[in-house]
Amino acid sequence: MALAPLRALVLACSAAFVLTSCSSGDETTVVGKAGGSDELTIAVAYDQPGLGLRRLDGTYRGFDIDVARYVAKELGVEESGVKFTEATPSEREKLLINGGADLVVSSYSITDKRKEVIDFVGPYFVAGQDLLVRYTDERITGPESLNTSGVKLCSVANTTSAQYVKDQYAQSVELVEYPNFSDCVTALLAEQVDAMTTDDVILAGYAAQNPELLRVVNKPFSKEEYGIGMRKDDPTSKAKITAAVQKMIDSGEWRRSLEANVGGSGYAIPEPPKIVP
Repeated sequence: MALAPLRALVLACSAAFVLTSCSSGDETTVVGKAGGSDELTIAVAYDQPGLGLRRLDGTYRGFDIDVARYVAKELGVEESGVKFTEATPSEREKLLINGGADLVVSSYSITDKRKEVIDFVGPYFVAGQDLLVRYTDERITGPESLNTSGVKLCSVANTTSAQYVKDQYAQSVELVEYPNFSDCVTALLAEQVDAMTTDDVILAGYAAQNPELLRVVNKPFSKEEYGIGMRKDDPTSKAKITAAVQKMIDSGEWRRSLEANVGGSGYAIPEPPKIVP
């Protein structure tokens, strides 16, 4: 074979090899998996009205669901390629570390302790901690009013909310923990606990479902920054996910999603936060 045709053949084979290698991607990274398989597994809440809710027909609705789908699409994964799995608060870090999920989008507060084992993109939303009480209960007017013997405050295991109330405002309050937020709502309606605490946007969703039975105290007393959880040591994916969230904010889709999912509850839509690179 002549030298020129041989060189051309080598170059053609090399180009084909590079294209094949690039298309397969490194599936240990989020962008690599998105590009290689056109699929992503994203952990979301199943029981948070307005944020992440799995409906009886098997469909998913909520602001966090919209964020997850928007990010996935920006990474090249269509809605049909997004697999949702449940993110109970006690399992979120494990899901990421063990490979059970590629991302967690589930009202996931950014904390220094969590950043020791996983990474975050965000904040994509900032909430304030508040209290949910029975509609006719006038005793509880804020976190300090919980500082009475026998008062029971409910929250979810592996969240920071209830312990923060006990440490900062109400040392005498009795803490009660359940696996899911909906369990706390059930306990509150059954008068097994006196109040429930978590982020105000989550509580607003439950109050909107039971407007004649539950109400939010509407005196927020902390700041909770939500981030998208991901495995550590994946800087390329983090940069692309950050860009996707910023695009959602800049395009107006961020606000439109919030208005559609929680605006009807009377919750005041905040300004979008500044994302930390």
